[in-house]
Amino acid sequence: MTERKQINFTIVPDDAGDSPRTLRELLRRSRTRPFDFTLSFCEVQPLSQKDIEAAESNHLVTAPVRAKIVLPLQVVPNLIAALQEHMRVFSESTGATWEQKGPVH
Repeated sequence: MTERKQINFTIVPDDAGDSPRTLRELLRRSRTRPFDFTLSFCEVQPLSQKDIEAAESNHLVTAPVRAKIVLPLQVVPNLIAALQEHMRVFSESTGATWEQKGPVH
């Protein structure tokens, strides 16, 4: 019988700075299965005249999904807490305030 050994370690991103960094203007969240959430990051470009005309008729604008991140439920509370802390520090250091006025779709 093999003896199990516990090893403590820290995982850090191996980001050499060459990863593409792009702005995502839309985040869609969904519960894909009972045990995870999916975050879909979409790119929203300025609308062309054709896009505007199509949106006027069918009230729909499509945005390409650039990344889908699946998070286990256990990660979500820590992610929320980390983002809230980041916003608190950002607000304190810049004086910026953020008010949510209803749901964001």
